Amino acid sequence: MAVRLACLACGQGNRVPQARLDAGPKCGTCGAPLMRDTPVEVSLDILKKAERIDDIPLVVDFWASWCGPCRMMAPEFAKAAQALKGRARFAKLDTEAFPGAGARYGIRGIPLIVAFRGGREIGRRTGVTPAGEIVGWVGVGAQT
Repeated sequence: MAVRLACLACGQGNRVPQARLDAGPKCGTCGAPLMRDTPVEVSLDILKKAERIDDIPLVVDFWASWCGPCRMMAPEFAKAAQALKGRARFAKLDTEAFPGAGARYGIRGIPLIVAFRGGREIGRRTGVTPAGEIVGWVGVGAQT
């Protein structure tokens, strides 16, 4: 069975056999890795494509550089990305660089993590969240 993933570098849709998600698949257009063990900085346009296309959970950290709690959460988010490699993808969107994200995603406070899959939002959490809680929260969504 193949899953669809948007490249977080160029936005191109890719089909990857589910059994090869741990094998380091790359984008057929630009060659960027599709499954990383670290969060990837994305633009709003790339995020819009990925949230619509991805068949596995895409977990997005909405943050800003001036936000102290956002900076505290960054290492926890990175640990969760490493723990869930192959089962979920992790992205970061700077809300200061992309102010349109606030209205599009109903952002009331940051840090905010939102999980998407198959074109819809499957969950959200506000505030600093430890890696273990992120893994448990996303892991449940990754299995359904």
